[in-house]
Amino acid sequence: MARITGSYPDDLDLLIEGAVEAGVFRGKSDALREFVREYFDDHENERIAAAVTLYERERITLGDAARLADVDRWTMRDLLREHGVELRLGLVDEDDATYEVEAARELEFDAEGSDDTTSQSK
Repeated sequence: MARITGSYPDDLDLLIEGAVEAGVFRGKSDALREFVREYFDDHENERIAAAVTLYERERITLGDAARLADVDRWTMRDLLREHGVELRLGLVDEDDATYEVEAARELEFDAEGSDDTTSQSK
């Protein structure tokens, strides 16, 4: 888990401390995690912008960008294209390969809608 250090106004610190003491949160870290999580849940465009930027700067894979943006990989590809970001092809590392295998296992195919008639059982 990543750690960050930051500054914020004393009044916010007091409110967070009060919420912790009131049992709303287990600690300041839990409170801050919840605030950030809620922010990105409520601000889809900012979440997508962050994922696009990280992908563009080659910090994350397409799969990671899709997960962070909370969209599927195909939607993420479209979003990247809309933002003028060139797609990187190929697997980056073993984790990316593992993600691809897991994603492939989750795909559902409709045998009736398939154009591939040779693979149907005889």
